[in-house]
Amino acid sequence: MKIRSVKLREAHKNSDGVSSFCCVLWDLQAEHIITSSSSDRSICIHDALLPSNTPKTLDHHRDGVTALALSPNSTCLASGSVDHSVKLYKFPGGEFQTNITRFTLPIRVLAFNKSGSMLAAAGDDEGIKLINTIDGSIARVLKGHRGSVTGLAFDPNSEYMASIDSIGSVIFWELHSGKTLHLLKSIAPDIGSDLSIMNVLSWSPDGETLAVPGLKNDVVMYDRDTAEKLFSLRGDHVQPICFLSWSPNGKYMATSSLDRQVLIWDVDHRQDIDRQKFQDGICCMAWKPSGNALAVIDVMGRYGVWESTVPSSMTSPTENVPGLQSKNTNGLLLFDEEDQEISGSGSLSDLNEDNFGESEPPNRKRLRKQSAYDDSLDDENNDDFGLFPKVESRKRVSHVKKESLENRNDGLKNLAIHARSKMQEAFQPGVTPVQPGKRRFLCYNMLGSITTMEQDGYSRIEIDFHDTGRGPRVPSMTDYFGFTMASLNENGSVFANPCKGEKNLSTLMYRSFSSWATNSEWSMRFEDEEVKAVALGTSWVAAITSLNFLRIFTVGGLQRYVLSLDGPVVTAAGFKDELVIVTHASECLLSNDQMLEFRVFNILEGAQPHKGRLPITPGSHLSWLGFSEEGQLSSYDSKGVLRVFAKEFGGSWLPLFSGTKEKKPEENYWIVGLNASKLFCIVCKSPDLYPQVMPKPILSLLDFSFPLASSDLGAESLEKEFILNSMHLSQIQKRIEEMVVAGQDSTLLDDEAFNIEVALDRCILRLIASCCNSDKLMRATELVKLLTMEKSVRGAIKLVTALKLPNLAERFNTILEARLIKETSEPTAPPHSDINSNINKNLNSKNSGGRPESIVQSSSSKLVPENAPSKTSPSSESNRDSEPFTSLPSPPLTSPLFIKKGKLPEKEKVLKGKVRQNQNIIKEHMEVKKGDVKEGDEQQIQFHRPTNPFAKTSNNQDKTSLFDSIKKKKIDNAVKT
Repeated sequence: MKIRSVKLREAHKNSDGVSSFCCVLWDLQAEHIITSSSSDRSICIHDALLPSNTPKTLDHHRDGVTALALSPNSTCLASGSVDHSVKLYKFPGGEFQTNITRFTLPIRVLAFNKSGSMLAAAGDDEGIKLINTIDGSIARVLKGHRGSVTGLAFDPNSEYMASIDSIGSVIFWELHSGKTLHLLKSIAPDIGSDLSIMNVLSWSPDGETLAVPGLKNDVVMYDRDTAEKLFSLRGDHVQPICFLSWSPNGKYMATSSLDRQVLIWDVDHRQDIDRQKFQDGICCMAWKPSGNALAVIDVMGRYGVWESTVPSSMTSPTENVPGLQSKNTNGLLLFDEEDQEISGSGSLSDLNEDNFGESEPPNRKRLRKQSAYDDSLDDENNDDFGLFPKVESRKRVSHVKKESLENRNDGLKNLAIHARSKMQEAFQPGVTPVQPGKRRFLCYNMLGSITTMEQDGYSRIEIDFHDTGRGPRVPSMTDYFGFTMASLNENGSVFANPCKGEKNLSTLMYRSFSSWATNSEWSMRFEDEEVKAVALGTSWVAAITSLNFLRIFTVGGLQRYVLSLDGPVVTAAGFKDELVIVTHASECLLSNDQMLEFRVFNILEGAQPHKGRLPITPGSHLSWLGFSEEGQLSSYDSKGVLRVFAKEFGGSWLPLFSGTKEKKPEENYWIVGLNASKLFCIVCKSPDLYPQVMPKPILSLLDFSFPLASSDLGAESLEKEFILNSMHLSQIQKRIEEMVVAGQDSTLLDDEAFNIEVALDRCILRLIASCCNSDKLMRATELVKLLTMEKSVRGAIKLVTALKLPNLAERFNTILEARLIKETSEPTAPPHSDINSNINKNLNSKNSGGRPESIVQSSSSKLVPENAPSKTSPSSESNRDSEPFTSLPSPPLTSPLFIKKGKLPEKEKVLKGKVRQNQNIIKEHMEVKKGDVKEGDEQQIQFHRPTNPFAKTSNNQDKTSLFDSIKKKKIDNAVKT
């Protein structure tokens, strides 16, 4: 089994080196991780998305914090300490609210019920206190344990509570009556006086099973109604289990042991599916509410997140989470379900809204055997009955629960919406988070960087270009606005900040690098409207705001356009005349997937050429958005997948890179940009997700790689090279078309297209060789049809002949013969479009060194002498299903076709082995040798690929294309006639 390494970072210092019991929690939205330690009086609230940020600390206890609990709606945080107190805070702000109760001995465990209306607290004192969070009153004290209570768990149906003590005894409590239902003595390990571990227990999310550490280094499952032993999970733990945690859907369980191992269990199959061994024992764990991750903390106060805890081939731990709901959720539990609205109380903010003394009396029809309880309880406790749900017949509870669930569809829908992952917040590409006392990036792209550091209430901003010769030297400036984002190009930079001050103003400022005007800097203010993202183009500045407005300005500061967007912005980027904006298309799906939409605007033309959904990997969020150096729209998500937008198939996103396959476990990629063949990123050592300004980060160049399936050919690298070259060639062809339409010179791109064609043919020949060696002859036949150069086709024929595949050689001959016959039999067709005519003129002018050619090439690449009479057949208008070719007869084809005319170099001796032989054949037929074909000799026929009308033409005869051969042939015929 593959063992992955989980990196831990220090949350709480343990200077004396003594093990301590530490806690770790997630909030409902999985945005924060809360940690504490019995050796540290501080509580730390960490940013789960930006773990490198300094955590928020709560320092209200006078001694170590031994217990934490967070209300189900994540609005109230409770903490217990060695100082005997239980404190409540608002969350996530951390504002202290009250000391809700005190004990005479240290606290060991805290737990909220399903609705958050009840907090259970226990420790070394005798008794478990049940505290009403609405008014802070003690509803009941449960007594029965002989040792310190170390574990508490409310039944998800709010009918029972289970507790465990340090000597291993478990008690099932009936909440409505406060009675003991079952007492299971010494079924768990006796932890003695070791305060770094706690006996724990946990209900399954559906409330049917109670999990308790066993005496045989296992986990034992007990029935909720009868407390009978159901089954156990026993694996490779060699010491007692000290903590366990159910996944949100109850399909998996994580267990930690004194042997320092953490095991992940498939509960249904009762077997462990993954494991991790740590340097020190793990004393607490928490599953991420949304996503496949597990937070852990060890006895030395170091915490970390185990990503992809469950193998991706298995069901996600957050899929099909049981939709349980406590019978009442307003904290009073006094009313019938049909009269009760869904509420998320439990926060102290409800103290003035819901008064316990003013509540209605309990509905007697809902109390089971009320008179039997009246005799055994005090009158003043009778008023507290409403705080606990009554227990109907325990033999029928499963049936009753199923019926009640069927009648709660509306409530479950509301809860499902509430439990969804929060929509991704807006971000600016190339920005790093605030780090107190450190310089950070406001912008980092392929051109340069903008850095800032706050000092004495203001910041100093510096702009640097990677290539000092590409951009001007820009003096630093003082930032009095507190800018948090920026964008940079060759012409200038734009800055923005969030709303500040009494008037709640957000500022946008543009700074030009080169202008004939003395004061080209300008700024805009927005009242009650916050700038969320900015972008720059050749002659425009864009700002997207919290009101879903897209504001377009000129570089001089003229307000040009104000457009309304469909949803909240996520990010934006600009390139020349194009602006791309990503917005939320809707709320997150039940699977917690983000629903994003992109739009591409052409600011100069006032058009919107592209719009659609932005694909990201399931369970991920968008991490980067931008354009390549060639202007191709690209995106990168948190799962490490890079996608580029291509116009094929009506506009599609192609996955060009997968970071999960390329990077090492201890690395994270921070994307900077890309070009046609490389991805530029900064490699950050885990757990850091962002680079530091100092020392200066180093750019790493990564090769693209399509996520191809494992081929039976065993030539994945060649297949990736083939797809990338094909895609690159298609992009260059489109750029040539655009340049020709614009009347620009495309000579350099013609050369680049020809070089890619040569590389593509070389790759195809190597693939053909692999197919022949693997007996994939059908695939080899498909590949030979994709060859561009005539010399490559003949090389393929020679290759298969040398491999003693005469049938395949004959088929290759037939394919080439059929194509040549088609070329020579097609009648002349009139020119098609001005675009293709311009392209052909461009190519012809290049062949003649800029002088006019006497040959006119049509859109079908057919060459005809200008003064020669037309030889068009009567059927010329009807035979244009594909590219028309010259009607002159082709030279007779004789076998073998690979014999050259003119003097050939002597053949070397045949080398042993097919691989060596194949390499020599490919090399011989792909190298361009001067003097092989002399001027005036019969031209070599080159086959032209139908999808590429931009074949390279040159005076070098080795690079002569099929159309040049036909051109010279026709000239000779015209001269003779």
